[in-house]
Amino acid sequence: MSAMIALLALPLAGALAAVATPRQGARIAGLVALASAVALALLIAQMTSAGSVRVAPGGWDAPLGIVLEADGLAVGFIALTVAVMAGVIAIAAPMRSLAAPFWPLAMLAWAALNAIFLSRDLFNLYVGLELLTLAAVALVAMGGDKALGAALRYLIFALTGSILYLAGVVLVYSAHGMLDIDLLAGTMPGRTDRMAMALMTVGLLIKTALFPFHVWLAPAHAAAPAPASAILSALVPKASFVILLRLWFEAMPDTANDRILSVLAVLGALAVVHGGAMALRQGRLKQIIAYSTVAQIGYLFLVFPLAGGDSAAQPWAAGAWTGTVFQALGHGLAKAAMFLCAGMWIIAVGSDRLEALRGLARALPMTAMAFAIAAITLMGLPPSGGFTAKYLMMTTAFASGQVVWGLVLLGGGLLAAAYLYRPMALLFTREMPDFTPVPRALQLVPLVLALLAVGMGILSDGVYTFVQIGRPGAAEEGL
Repeated sequence: MSAMIALLALPLAGALAAVATPRQGARIAGLVALASAVALALLIAQMTSAGSVRVAPGGWDAPLGIVLEADGLAVGFIALTVAVMAGVIAIAAPMRSLAAPFWPLAMLAWAALNAIFLSRDLFNLYVGLELLTLAAVALVAMGGDKALGAALRYLIFALTGSILYLAGVVLVYSAHGMLDIDLLAGTMPGRTDRMAMALMTVGLLIKTALFPFHVWLAPAHAAAPAPASAILSALVPKASFVILLRLWFEAMPDTANDRILSVLAVLGALAVVHGGAMALRQGRLKQIIAYSTVAQIGYLFLVFPLAGGDSAAQPWAAGAWTGTVFQALGHGLAKAAMFLCAGMWIIAVGSDRLEALRGLARALPMTAMAFAIAAITLMGLPPSGGFTAKYLMMTTAFASGQVVWGLVLLGGGLLAAAYLYRPMALLFTREMPDFTPVPRALQLVPLVLALLAVGMGILSDGVYTFVQIGRPGAAEEGL
């Protein structure tokens, strides 16, 4: 219990301490990262022996009190958050161009992410989403005057999503008088529940930046400072997607039907194609990485039809659900590595234009290697976590007779290879550019994140087993 509470309290306390002592923000963030890693290790050890961990912080169980639960899904994403935030802190600490507010904002976002992953109450999830949105918008605005427009667009879309989600929460409460996910799972859905699910789902699609609600994502991620972009791309969209998984697979799985699930998958497929095509057209590296996020998010929504859409048990549903979790985790590590590489190349040559990348593999070899390894994950090549994700999802697609979604996965991998080849080809030219040296210790950070993404594939059996802890029944039997 103490480890779970610590994971919530540490980043929040760190944010308050960084506001009180702004000059010590980087040091405080580093201590928070270290303490969070220890708390995470303790929680993983406890779950390995005892399964899911549930806590009622106020001493009252639902529906009167708030319940937190650490299951495999939640702790998998908390581990991703700890890894990415540790990398961001290591890169951002020596960057004098970052203003002091970066540190409390980053830790507020961290606290909100952990709260979302552990919460079991729909309103508490809303509170976490709002805190995350405010911190994320402010991080985008730190990119300077040119970033203010992107931050404002992000804010408008995020608030629209919040209003829709909250309207759905109100409808659920009016129908059942409670908002706890586990208690809602035992109720029979009615017309009000279906309307609530529609509102909450659309609101979360906007926050996840699924096509066609993605227009805020690329400008926001590209305009933010590179460490902030790593947080925004690797972590922020995952929070709203985890809530979608909680809603559809745990709270109200009986509201699913083939038509709705197919619509979500079609939007995901369009995101894969559109994001990949837009990435091919960009002339700046951060824009390529940002549109790649649009495409990679699209894969996640294929879980809905792959997990089945009728009342019969689906033997392939568990593979679809687990493959999607692998995809989200692997993408988070790889995308954080890419944005941090981009940030160091901007320091080295002063620009993220593709032409400025010529020969940088000779100047900063570790960052080029990190980018290449991260690209392996995004393309879904072995032995990466991205390959494990696509293998599980494609196996599910063909086993269930849904070949079209398997082709989307295959085509998306080819598109990723095409748009990532452009910067990689320039990085490995024989030219030696004029550049500002970057310490090797900093170059090591994105390389570690990229290797973790590959390590997920090499150690996939252990990761697979862990994320099954507390897996919802609908993820095993189908929606």
